[in-house]
Amino acid sequence: MRVVIAPDKFKGSLSAPDVASRLSAGLQSVVADLETTLIPVADGGEGTLDAAVGSGFTRRTATVTGPTGQPVRADFAVRGREAVIEMAAASGLALLPSVIAGGSPDSGTATTATSLGTGELIRAALDLGCRKFILGVGGSANTDGGAGVLQGLGAVLLDAEGIELPGGGAALARLDRIDFSGLDVRLEDSRFTLASDVDNPLLGPSGAASIFAPQKGATPSDVVALDAALTNFVSVLAGEIGVRAEHAAVAPGAGAAGGVGYIAIAALAAARRPGIDVVLEFTELEQRLAGADLVITGEGSLDEQSLLGKTPVGVARAAARAGIPVIAVCGRSTLSQEQLTEAGFRAVHALTDFENNVEKCMAEAGPLLEELGKHIGMHLPVSAARTDTKENVHV
Repeated sequence: MRVVIAPDKFKGSLSAPDVASRLSAGLQSVVADLETTLIPVADGGEGTLDAAVGSGFTRRTATVTGPTGQPVRADFAVRGREAVIEMAAASGLALLPSVIAGGSPDSGTATTATSLGTGELIRAALDLGCRKFILGVGGSANTDGGAGVLQGLGAVLLDAEGIELPGGGAALARLDRIDFSGLDVRLEDSRFTLASDVDNPLLGPSGAASIFAPQKGATPSDVVALDAALTNFVSVLAGEIGVRAEHAAVAPGAGAAGGVGYIAIAALAAARRPGIDVVLEFTELEQRLAGADLVITGEGSLDEQSLLGKTPVGVARAAARAGIPVIAVCGRSTLSQEQLTEAGFRAVHALTDFENNVEKCMAEAGPLLEELGKHIGMHLPVSAARTDTKENVHV
């Protein structure tokens, strides 16, 4: 019998590779001669890098500028001339000093955090010969419209006095012109895909500042100032590259990752695609499902957001196309049985079914997932025949 295990991370507990390996260990401890294929997946945000490495990409590391201007070591992934850049590795909320200390983001970093390191990661991949890029955005600390990405790629942002601007969204209020003379020429031969499910524009009440900046510590007055600064950024950029800068500001996804989606669309000509579609494509999930008897997927919380194209539903749809039953595991589920069935799951198992204490579920997710794997294994049909499995999966 062959089982494909294709989960996302359990946020705050385990990475997707760890989830997959724990489930596999539990299954194999109770089912003789069971073959498991582990395919960590993600929805384009945090965890995309792990999915790439699990699919044959090579993990590389570069020292880049973190969101507060301090150097950080950030990973990216390379396969031939293709690179996967996970923005959170260089410019993520988790890198903020207040978050590292166990607190929340604050107003100071909300207005000054930069995406510079993400641009530097792209440049590091260019140095390795990469010309095809997947930008996995999510978990960003910045609201700078992707201005930092431009700076990381060689552009210089100047005020009216000709002085280079510091990083962060607030400084864009003083932007007067952009010097593109040092922009990396290798970008002309490069193609970008923006992996994002966010469809917000850059500006206004549904924009990057209004919707997402408060999650990064911005106060109401910060939000107003950031939106005005981003508006000025669009105006100045339009003066440099033309009306496509204005069109990009209203494009779905421009507001993703503090506006990095905007600069990806406006300056890098990126094509926006749902993150789960991008990840399932480069992991070659559908091809690797061939011959499987069962698929197990999951994430930390199965909820209404999961139904909007998150990892488990994407995997379930791929399994359905292949005619393979799929079950889900999670830390907790808030969905009704009807919703779960409509999403394509034969069964759903939550860690809270084994342990009522949610904090303990998060702290001991690894051992609990192994126990869950044993439970699933003990309820698998005895026959390893694929047709019988499809008909008789009761786990």
